Amino acid sequence: DRRARLDRHFPGRRQRLAQNGDSGTCVVTGERIARYGFGDGHPFGPDRHEAFCRELAASGLDRQVWMLAPRAATRAELELFHQPGYLDMVRARSVTGEGFLDAGDTPAWKGVFEAACDVVGSTLVAAEALMSGRTRRAFVPIAGLHHAGRGHAAGFCVFNDCGVVIEYLKQAHGLARIAYVDIDAHHGDGVYYAFEGDPAVVFADLHEDGRFLYPGTGAAEESGTGAARGCKLNIPLPPGAGDEAFLAAWPAVEAHLERHRPQFVLFQCGADSLGGDPITHLRLTEESHAHAARQLCGIADRHASGRILGVGGGGYNRRNLARAWTRVVQAFVE
Repeated sequence: DRRARLDRHFPGRRQRLAQNGDSGTCVVTGERIARYGFGDGHPFGPDRHEAFCRELAASGLDRQVWMLAPRAATRAELELFHQPGYLDMVRARSVTGEGFLDAGDTPAWKGVFEAACDVVGSTLVAAEALMSGRTRRAFVPIAGLHHAGRGHAAGFCVFNDCGVVIEYLKQAHGLARIAYVDIDAHHGDGVYYAFEGDPAVVFADLHEDGRFLYPGTGAAEESGTGAARGCKLNIPLPPGAGDEAFLAAWPAVEAHLERHRPQFVLFQCGADSLGGDPITHLRLTEESHAHAARQLCGIADRHASGRILGVGGGGYNRRNLARAWTRVVQAFVE
């Protein structure tokens, strides 16, 4: 079963889950987040977690990080971001497993409410470890569900763990400058529009131009509203753009973050921006992800006491996501 496979990939996993000592980098893994997916044959299938675990073990990095177990988010935690009526609807459809949670991209299935709660809880576990000082870097592979809005699902995303964590950092810890950096091929619209007018969220997103890819948003002119005007940076890349285009655009992200001096860095490192993804058109390699992770660690060290939380996001070519996410973890360790 899945637990046996995890223990086979990570022989000392149970002991490391139980340890209380800290380390430079922690990774949240486990069957509770592995089950978040939409069935065999769906681009967002439950096998994505194991693909990453295999690559992490093959790289030897599993011996240089410590593991944290997932947990479920509470109703109160979900309501930091999501509307109560929406939560009730997801719970009801989770019982029957029928219908869709949005206009047709995100199907309901029995247990989807609980699985989505575990994704949010896992990202909160990582944030708690960072804020308590138990770790300086953290990574959650099945997380970064950046399309869900406060009152709706979208694009395979049921609950927006990024939005919940941002609200948690603001409300529980009083952080006034939280960086959200997104290199998924798809624009992080669920995060952008939820915090479009919030100057506490320093937003930077490199993505495929919305004229060619879902969700059709993230134009360069979208830079925030009201008191948050200028706090948001959207950089659309043309279809077919590779590492050269990414690296040429990246310094603008660093300059944006340096201006705002974030107290926490949340990094959505979707791997669907790599060449060969079945539903997108960018052609990055994992080198872009490694570069972004290294540079963000430097920014976190200068302004955020080292605190950076990576979340896997999209990525539907299993080889791509395994390599890209492992390179992010490697950058965190280094």
